[in-house]
Order: sequence, then C-alpha cells, then structure tokens
Amino acid sequence: MIDFFYPPFQRFFSIQFFRYGVTGSANLVFGWVTYFLIYNFLLQHRMVDLGFVKMSSHVATMAINLPILLTTGFFLQKYVTFSSSSLRGRVQLFRYLVVFVINLLITYTGLKILVDHFHWYPTPSNMAISVINVIVSYFSQKYFTFRIAPVSQEIEESSR
Repeated sequence: MIDFFYPPFQRFFSIQFFRYGVTGSANLVFGWVTYFLIYNFLLQHRMVDLGFVKMSSHVATMAINLPILLTTGFFLQKYVTFSSSSLRGRVQLFRYLVVFVINLLITYTGLKILVDHFHWYPTPSNMAISVINVIVSYFSQKYFTFRIAPVSQEIEESSR
C-alpha cells in the first residue's frame, strides 16, 4: 500500500528510503501518541514507586512505552522497509535491539537534560529527541541491522 504513494517521490528518494520514512513516521507518531496517553492518563504525571526505586513520571512513561515501540518498529522495518535483507531474523532482532538500546540511551539522556535541567515539558522534549533518534536509526538499520549480506556470508550463516 505504501508503494502506491511512491511515484511522485521517486525522483527524490529510493523506494527503501521512502518506505523507511513512511513506516518510521507512522511508528514515531504512534510513539508520541502512546507516550502522551501513558504520561497523562495512565500515570497522571505521578512518580512511580517500585519499592526499590522511584521513577519520575516522564522516565516511567518511556519505560512503559519502549516495548510497544520496539515491537512495532522491528516488524515494520523487517517486513516493509528492509524486506530484501538476507540476514537471519534472529540476527536482525539482536542488531535491532543493539540500535534500540543506543536510542534508549539517547532518549533517556535527552529527557533528563531537557525535562530535569531545562524544565521543558516532557512530550515536546520527547518529540525533539526523536529527531536525533530518526537519523541514528536510519543509518544504523540500513548499514548494520538489515544490511544485505555478501553471498559468501549468506552461505556461511545458512550452514550454522
């Protein structure tokens, strides 16, 4: 369905980049909406006391939202954007988790700085940090997670 909207953009973007933009944007907006809903309605701006640690509501929201975005993001990238990757699914998933952890660290650090030190609102802070994550993610996913393995590597991996 995404490819239906591609023709006007084909002079500017490759099909893969277009798919990444569409699926990534959809997951990004989905993440913003779920972040907003969790922060405002589930946690209601309250601290979360886990007994052994207290978490601020914006960090707890991020922690709740992460597994949701991890799942939707991986499947969108694997089956829509980078479907031609010949790497095994478990290799892709492991690499996706590595990139996800890097983005998690960027998000956590960014939220701590923007919300706790600069006193920005959590939702716009999360949105601003997402721009950095989009750039890091695209290049990481294309050249690391879902790269197309050389034929010799494919043969070696399939024999395992």
